Amino acid sequence: MAVFTLGLIINPLAGLGGSVALKGSDQVAEQALALGAEPRAHLRMAEALAYLAPLKARIRVLTGSGAMGESLAREMGFNVEVLHQASEPSTAEDTRTLVRAMAPLRPNLILFAGGDGTARDLCASVAPQQPVLGVPAGVKIHSGVYGLTPKASGIVAAQMVKGELVSVTDGEVRDIDEAAFRAGQVRARYFGEMTVPEALRYVQAVKMGGREDDALVTDDIAAEVVEQMDPEWQYVMGSGSTVAAVMAELGLDNTLLGVDLIQDGQLLASDLTAAELLQRVQGVPTKLVITLIGGQGHLFGRGNQQLSPAVIRAIGRDNIIILASKNKLTALAHRPMVADTGDSQLDSALQGHYRIITGYRDAVLYPLANPEDALC
Repeated sequence: MAVFTLGLIINPLAGLGGSVALKGSDQVAEQALALGAEPRAHLRMAEALAYLAPLKARIRVLTGSGAMGESLAREMGFNVEVLHQASEPSTAEDTRTLVRAMAPLRPNLILFAGGDGTARDLCASVAPQQPVLGVPAGVKIHSGVYGLTPKASGIVAAQMVKGELVSVTDGEVRDIDEAAFRAGQVRARYFGEMTVPEALRYVQAVKMGGREDDALVTDDIAAEVVEQMDPEWQYVMGSGSTVAAVMAELGLDNTLLGVDLIQDGQLLASDLTAAELLQRVQGVPTKLVITLIGGQGHLFGRGNQQLSPAVIRAIGRDNIIILASKNKLTALAHRPMVADTGDSQLDSALQGHYRIITGYRDAVLYPLANPEDALC
């Protein structure tokens, strides 16, 4: 039986800033921890590795010490070889050093947990033609090198271990300026490409921005939402330009890349954290206004981690109002929307068809269905 060599990298700080409304983790990890954020990258990787655990007898894991991968891999019973002694907590340089240490051993796949910053570190150091696949654990994930969900990443990796036919493609690595992001500006930049297992059902596309011809449609969507609003209910306003158009229609200040709370045409609170949101929605009639990520289809789990599983449950599935232009839905090429909340039971419970507001007096039904659940 041929041994499958798996490079394993975890960025322990990935995603820390999401739930506490810091819009990322670069240079703000200590602040995020002080605000109560809890590391979750290892849990995201554990979801992916669960699909490899039945195959561990044929897998050799190359990784870094401690939280970079060693601790989790040993805990799950994998055969582990530590190539790099990382600092605690590990840094971007630890990631780059570990990737370079893996190169002579030519792993069949490097599976890494992080966000766009982690993808950048790999892209700067990885050997040409080296297959890589990301487990989404960051706040912002614009790059096309990640699975749709952690489970989806695990499924693709397991297909490779079992020798199933998996083609490869070049996935773009993109990242944004987090300082500008926190100021409400999206400045994405192309950093290169990496070789990614091509399983279109499981691997996400590069995030796409809005198109100019959607502007008038967005205004129509905003008018429809405002007309439907009930003054007796409060509304959690998600991130993105489509929701921002609703706030503009109301004449309210908006946190483009955060989450606000409004009621009866008044702004109650801006840029709320997950904990603040939960406190404000529990026991109060609340609706959530949200849009999906263009090109990727994620409804939850990309740039809106303030909408925690507890917050979503408190609001309720039936009180989710989804906005999207027909162009945005068409760009998904019949792929369903995705929920990646970090709570697999909730992700399954959220599946089904939703009424999507696509214009004034115009709506369509569109499905949310995570790919890994099709295997169950």
